[in-house]
Amino acid sequence: MTYKEALEKIHSLDVFGARPGLQRIKTLLKEMGNPQDSLKFVHVAGTNGKGSTCALISSVLTEAGYKTGLFISPYITDFRERIQINGEMISESTLTNAVEETYPLLLKLREKDCIITEFEYVMALEFYIHKKAQCDVVVLETGMGGLLDCTNVILPPICTVITAIGLDHTGVLGETIEEIAEQKCGIIKPNSPVITSKQPKNVMEIIEKTAKANNSTVIKSENIALSNINQTLHNTTFIYKGIELTLPLVGTHQIENGKTALATIEVLKNRFNISNSALINGFRKAVNPARFEVLCHEPLVILDGAHNPNGIEALKSTLKNHMGNKKSICIMGMLADKDSKSSVKLLEGMFSQVLTVTVSNPRSLGAEKLAEECREYFPKVTVCTTPFEAFDKAYELAKTTNEPIIICGSLYLAGEIRPYIIEKTK
Repeated sequence: MTYKEALEKIHSLDVFGARPGLQRIKTLLKEMGNPQDSLKFVHVAGTNGKGSTCALISSVLTEAGYKTGLFISPYITDFRERIQINGEMISESTLTNAVEETYPLLLKLREKDCIITEFEYVMALEFYIHKKAQCDVVVLETGMGGLLDCTNVILPPICTVITAIGLDHTGVLGETIEEIAEQKCGIIKPNSPVITSKQPKNVMEIIEKTAKANNSTVIKSENIALSNINQTLHNTTFIYKGIELTLPLVGTHQIENGKTALATIEVLKNRFNISNSALINGFRKAVNPARFEVLCHEPLVILDGAHNPNGIEALKSTLKNHMGNKKSICIMGMLADKDSKSSVKLLEGMFSQVLTVTVSNPRSLGAEKLAEECREYFPKVTVCTTPFEAFDKAYELAKTTNEPIIICGSLYLAGEIRPYIIEKTK
């Protein structure tokens, strides 16, 4: 089997769609020998900040000398980003071999009318690969929700992390923030410490109630004290317990993610030997593309995967902090199942013009429909056929007007356009 064939087999499962429930993946994992039961996990759920928090925790554990697995969702440009070991995505041969060894099990289950979805299989592959690599610890990011998320088949983890919770995936997780919080808190397990980012009062109450029911301690990021905080367009620095840390992520929301990661690392120190140098180097080397990522300086090009009101609010705040009232050119594409109307409204007055695109995803909101929503809030809106056409137009305009280019609305859009921008502006 070639790598291309392995990917085709994985993506062919898309046709069966996503369906809630854990029984199918449990059945598949049993056929695989339950590899997840041999691994130790840091389990991370939340609406925003999961990726950055996971990247920081994983990087510090790797720098501390532990073989660290990382599972993230979704990937940006390469499928193998989803399954990493020591900060590197797995090799093509590792993925190919794993598919070759396990795909026959899916066919066996299909004969019994147990149809495995793509995310379920990818999750099972992660467990299988990280067990085979004999990882010391795995930082495990949930896909959507928590309670019924495929990652929630693991035994009680070393600790559970809940990042900022907001409204997203309302069609699946619930219409209110309380309903969504209940779903996210579904990953809290007995006697496993719970680290939480700053949350709305009603959300924090649900986290504390769920933790208490599971005899689990709650550790809050707000108790992490930082000083000498300095933010630039390139990184954020601060002092923590007398140590200067550099966070290669930009925005006040990333400081919160950093605090959540630090609170988690304090808990992990009970199980792992994590030195100050591992902490310093781990933070400095952490990578999480498409999160207010500066891809070019002249003109300034910023790529951000913000795709829901909470993420858009963070993007807006960061832009105002670094650019004041300076207008930008925006390239935007969103998925139809996101709250595009609220997101667009939040950005009112930020851009001199917006170029809308259709994201290369079956769930995409059409560029024309997105443009209709944008016209209420921006003076000029242009519909583009592809993200590449949009960037070419924005790039030429920016060279004349000296305005920054901001790309936002979807991590899928970020993944599609990022390689093109890097190539065009190098």
